[in-house]
Amino acid sequence: MARPRRGDILSLTVDDLAFGGEGVGRADGYVVFVRGGLPGDRLRVRLTEARSRFGRGVVESVEGPSPDRVEAPCPYFGRCGGCRLQHLAYPAQLRFKAKQVADCMARIGGMDAVPIRPIIGAPELFGYRNKMEFTVAAARAAEGPIVGLHEADRYDRVLDIERCLIQSDVMNGLLAEARAFFAERKLPVYDQESGEGLLRFLMLREGKRTGEAMVNIVTAAPQLTELEPLAIRLRSRVSQTASVILNVNPKKASVAVGVEEHLLAGRDHIREALGGLVFQISANSFFQTNTLQAERLFALVEESTELRGGETLIDLYSGTGAITLLLARRCRWVYGIEVAQAAVDDAQRNAKANGIENCAFLAGEVRAVLPQLIGRGVRAEVVVADPPRAGFHPKALRALLTLGPGRIVYVSCNPATLARDLGELARGGYRIEWVQPLDMFPHTPHIEAVARLAKT
Repeated sequence: MARPRRGDILSLTVDDLAFGGEGVGRADGYVVFVRGGLPGDRLRVRLTEARSRFGRGVVESVEGPSPDRVEAPCPYFGRCGGCRLQHLAYPAQLRFKAKQVADCMARIGGMDAVPIRPIIGAPELFGYRNKMEFTVAAARAAEGPIVGLHEADRYDRVLDIERCLIQSDVMNGLLAEARAFFAERKLPVYDQESGEGLLRFLMLREGKRTGEAMVNIVTAAPQLTELEPLAIRLRSRVSQTASVILNVNPKKASVAVGVEEHLLAGRDHIREALGGLVFQISANSFFQTNTLQAERLFALVEESTELRGGETLIDLYSGTGAITLLLARRCRWVYGIEVAQAAVDDAQRNAKANGIENCAFLAGEVRAVLPQLIGRGVRAEVVVADPPRAGFHPKALRALLTLGPGRIVYVSCNPATLARDLGELARGGYRIEWVQPLDMFPHTPHIEAVARLAKT
């Protein structure tokens, strides 16, 4: 057939899912990525992009549905960029995610024979998130600002969300109260081009085990008097509200982290219980977003370290110290290395609150701090690492190989960089004993995995 063009309607059958959750099909050999397409679907697809080797399209009609296609319960599904796989039955979601991990191990890491354990599914499919970040945007109509999430593949457009199914009823109540207050007070929304306006983001956090909730309003200016009535309203109407924070970000960069912070009501943190410890979580702290599945993740990490009590352990990319402190109970001494000073401060506070003294938290890049520890003569039998999506920096990986611990437990939120790093570690003298996928984020394409390595 002639090369397809933008706007053409093609008939195809989807036979796979790409890493981002798009369906992949072929029309007379021409590869098409289809948003919303599922393996087994027979579709008519309208091309929105047509390149020489592949195209992208949207579903015009479903001629024959996949046996794994289900009705998505969220009214915003298909428009919201959040839960792209709600229309895929959960067992099929797990198969797709496990396949992602296996494909990355073989294709990127060159490790076809690595043992991959059966994926661990999530205990809750809805209401599981303990943190949500909503963008505040100007509405075309006069009823008030939009408080919502970005539209699918459109970072310049925000979809008004009245109720989100992956957060709790308490968090949805806080969202409704804040939206109503913004509309009643006619507070101006920040405009990124002009730099004018006030409201930027609304961030909600919740301790799933403690019931404590935090509301963090991000604005362009420290207008406390405008927002103090909201703090009073939230505390009176939603009893779980333990903290109301104002973060100020006057810069044009669209980030929900302020350069200054003001306490409007309650405490400057909420608490979460995990693994027998209590963690204090501040407005900008990193903490695992799915508390119930994090308990399974941390238990797996603890079991995989095989600590006997006399070891020194180093926790790389330690965040607020959750893994560090849980493991401190089972070893002689533990170091946590984390680049964000605020997270290190939280970790130190959490250590003190839990009476844990056999630990030290160091602020800085792993690629700089780990060589310093080695230079001081520090040795570690076990290393745990939980790097960001980009994985290890090459200098950090070289330092880890220089340290040469007997066991490494690698926690990853990106199977592609996990496979890359495992390949380097294998070439550096480590045996990959197994990889364990876990689903931390149902209805999304994201997948977590834990790998255990032993020095050969």
